[in-house]
Amino acid sequence: MKLPFAGRLLAVSLMAAIGTVAPLQSSFADAQKPKVALVMKSLANEFFLTMEDGAKSYQKEHAADFDLVSNGIKDESDTANQIRIVEQMIVAKVDALVIAPADSKALVPIIKKAMDAGIKVVNIDNQLDAGVLKSKGIQVPFVGPDNRKGAKLVGDYLAKQLAAGDQVGIIEGVPTTTNAQMRTAGFKDAMEAAQMKIVSVQSGNWEIDKGNAVASAMLNEYPDLKALLAGNDSMALGAVSAVRAAGKAGKVQVVGYDNINAIKPMLKDGRILATADQFAARQAVFGIQSALGMIKGDKLDVDANGVIQTPVELVTKP
Repeated sequence: MKLPFAGRLLAVSLMAAIGTVAPLQSSFADAQKPKVALVMKSLANEFFLTMEDGAKSYQKEHAADFDLVSNGIKDESDTANQIRIVEQMIVAKVDALVIAPADSKALVPIIKKAMDAGIKVVNIDNQLDAGVLKSKGIQVPFVGPDNRKGAKLVGDYLAKQLAAGDQVGIIEGVPTTTNAQMRTAGFKDAMEAAQMKIVSVQSGNWEIDKGNAVASAMLNEYPDLKALLAGNDSMALGAVSAVRAAGKAGKVQVVGYDNINAIKPMLKDGRILATADQFAARQAVFGIQSALGMIKGDKLDVDANGVIQTPVELVTKP
């Protein structure tokens, strides 16, 4: 049957409308896919590169579930640039922010701004300062390991190689970060329990070169030093070089924290005695999973302190 002109026009209009439904539905679906921003500390540190790689691999496996934007700063004390990155993520209207803050206190105001903009925030790696969070009237879940426990595991293992009264030095990370403070506390717990003498605690800013400089100064000032406890493996690498340069290889033990690939040959040949593995590749994934749960309205399984504990294990010579 041939339709009159008006009928044919209506049919054409309906077909055109039907033809546009699928693309519109597709665009709507894409718009509903959440965008998660991962903001890390220094990408010059192998630990955070591993973290980023783990996050990207997870996103590829779950590409239909969320989009990922990852960023990092030049060095781990570049707090101002990390704040700028978070500002950019707010402007970009991401749905969630998973952040390893460069400073436990200084990042809180911009994180509050992100939350006020409706962005879900998850804290990883370095815990935000509880007191500052409280002063801003916000709560941010922390997904990560017990840094004090991990450092104590390393320190306890080191203590077995030493004798009571031996002199040791601690090279800590950026002192305004909670994970640096907790790792130093864990090292102290172990050393004090074993009756070692902690002669110096100095910051190596999480960096190889600064760790080397601090270790060199300690070795020069304390010629009887028996061990250097580094708050991360980058500083431990610097300490190993300082020990070698001082002609004390095999005489001064070095321990670290993170279990990055660069130290694995040193664990094998004894230049580094031990480290702690906090599973960098999985840490960001745990944070992303929590963020996606928050977007869906799920209740996170946090403890009384707002923490979701992730594993940390002692690593020694293979």
